[in-house]
Amino acid sequence: MTDRIGYIGLGRMGAAMVKRMCQNGAPPMIWNRDTAKAVPLAALGCTVAKTPQELAAASNIILMCVHDATAVEQVLFGPAGVAQVPRGSRIVVDMSTIGPVATKALATRLHDACGAAWVDAPVSGGVPGAERGTLIVMAGGAAADVARVEPVLKRVAERITHVGDVGAGQAVKAINQLIVGGYAAIVAEAMSLAERHGIDIAKLPDVLKGGLADSNILQGQGRRMAAPELERGGSAGIMIKDLDIAGSMASAVAHPLAVGSLVSQLYRLQATVGYDAYGMIGLMRLFRGERAGK
Repeated sequence: MTDRIGYIGLGRMGAAMVKRMCQNGAPPMIWNRDTAKAVPLAALGCTVAKTPQELAAASNIILMCVHDATAVEQVLFGPAGVAQVPRGSRIVVDMSTIGPVATKALATRLHDACGAAWVDAPVSGGVPGAERGTLIVMAGGAAADVARVEPVLKRVAERITHVGDVGAGQAVKAINQLIVGGYAAIVAEAMSLAERHGIDIAKLPDVLKGGLADSNILQGQGRRMAAPELERGGSAGIMIKDLDIAGSMASAVAHPLAVGSLVSQLYRLQATVGYDAYGMIGLMRLFRGERAGK
């Protein structure tokens, strides 16, 4: 039997994944709270559902990528939500980034309400990875459920790793974000220091390429940080949310998070002084001491 796929959440990541799915298989049914975001995807062949419930009734694998745990809960349990469908052989694949504790609670609640299984499948690779189909998926859930949704995930990802039971995927994603956020912070600090010593920082990614200081962050975000005029894109608030998840995980097991806590405060300061819309590279503006709105 051919699986019937639905996709909920058409932000930058969700829309990029749906476009990739349209290029690499049958277009999924889609739903988004802001209906205008569905219009260009409908032109690619996607059927637009009026509600999450309608989408769930027509799908047996439901992917979603929304902002946070509150948004996930609303999609599932709000009016005309996914949980309103009759019991059946459905799997919800949550590609959002939320905490493992919230994931386990939502998965149990959904199964009790309508019998749906759950796979948490957050990703690494950002919008460019979604557009190229090279996302990295860290999946949590029963082995059989992960195996069942893997062919669908392969339409947007180059690697899918089953890391444990429900919630494990979200735990690994929080660790990923802790590392990424810290890398970006130290790259911004180091490049700003080099700049103040008269170094042409546009050359640093090439100078350091292949050495121990090299990283995807240096080669990607570092090159963007080196630009005299930084481009807007992303949100520091997303990194703050993700680092807060890591902080909650650390608190739950009484684990110190000394470096992570400091990094989180840097992103909070970045957002507070008006650089939220620059994402991770906004730390460069912070270290340069540039005025917001410049």
